[in-house]
Amino acid sequence: MTRPGAARRCGWTALAAAAAFALLTAAVLHAHPGPLPGDAALHQWSLAHRPAVAVALSRAITATGTGVIPLAAVVAAGLSVGRTPRQRVTTAAGLALCLGAGQALRYAVMTLVARPRPALGDWATHASGWSFPSGHATTGAMTAGLLIAALLLRGPRLPRLAAVLIGLWGAAVGLTRVHLGVHWFSDVLGGWLFATAWLALAACAYLRLTRDGAGPNPNTS
Repeated sequence: MTRPGAARRCGWTALAAAAAFALLTAAVLHAHPGPLPGDAALHQWSLAHRPAVAVALSRAITATGTGVIPLAAVVAAGLSVGRTPRQRVTTAAGLALCLGAGQALRYAVMTLVARPRPALGDWATHASGWSFPSGHATTGAMTAGLLIAALLLRGPRLPRLAAVLIGLWGAAVGLTRVHLGVHWFSDVLGGWLFATAWLALAACAYLRLTRDGAGPNPNTS
């Protein structure tokens, strides 16, 4: 696929994901403060399937989707891309900026929507702030996308196993929020849609604003 073609595809993906997110947000606001259809059933299923080992695993996974870990992961990935130290630092800074800006915009949306979380008595971990869209789900998905983007910047051949494992981790971070009782599933879905729209928009901008060969060279060893 040509670079302009890839940029167009990213643009349409961003538009589609943003539209889906807008529709979901409208549904959340319409149902405020209650859950959407399906949320309650998934919440009750999670409460009924929380043996100690599963809760410990969910807590461990959810801890990787916030704080310094996602930022450190994208910076490390960025530092592996490029021929020169300058290219590597620039790539790392760009990935970190994309993650940070996306998190800030997500926080603004969350504050405006102000959706309550599920009942405090159902929580199996600490949580703070409003519920929609899920911060962990958004950050996990954005981090996974940026890590895969770094792999693509390293070379045209994307390591499929690595990409699959990264994607599974990003999805798992969001799902643990439902399992631990601190988010409705629609919060997590909103986070995934928000992250998709943001990453696709960033990719579209990158492809349109840089020339072929202007980005980090895949031969980084």
